[in-house]
Amino acid sequence: MELITPGLGLLFWMTLVFLLLLFILGKFAWKPILHMLKERETSIHEALNTANKAREEMKQLQFSNEQLLQEAKNERDVLLNEARKVRDKLLEEARVKAGEEASRIIEGAKASIQNEKMAAMTDLKNQIAESSLTLAKFILQRELSDPKKQEEYAQELLKEIKFN
Repeated sequence: MELITPGLGLLFWMTLVFLLLLFILGKFAWKPILHMLKERETSIHEALNTANKAREEMKQLQFSNEQLLQEAKNERDVLLNEARKVRDKLLEEARVKAGEEASRIIEGAKASIQNEKMAAMTDLKNQIAESSLTLAKFILQRELSDPKKQEEYAQELLKEIKFN
């Protein structure tokens, strides 16, 4: 029952040991422990501040990256539009040149065909003339083999010349 109702001597010694323990802890342990807790609190606070700064920098970098990405997309679109315009222009120029070349070739072909046609017609006329002369020669030789027929033919030609 002494623990439930302690004696005066036990209370005295317990109080004395408790005060001695408080003095020793206060002198040697609490200051370093409190100092370490204060340093720990400071380092945690600094780490939180650094983390917050890093988070803010990451937000800024992300925003900056998004802006750069958007600018790159815009520049890409502009370059693609310019390339399309240049391609369309080159295609149109090629079409025009091809059309001009085709027209020139067609005109050259038409002129060549006309020249060939004229040459063929001239050749045909010459052949017809030769054939006509040969035919006329044979007819005249046959008809004018008789001297009397020659005389009559000459008279007819003279009459025609006088009328003209």
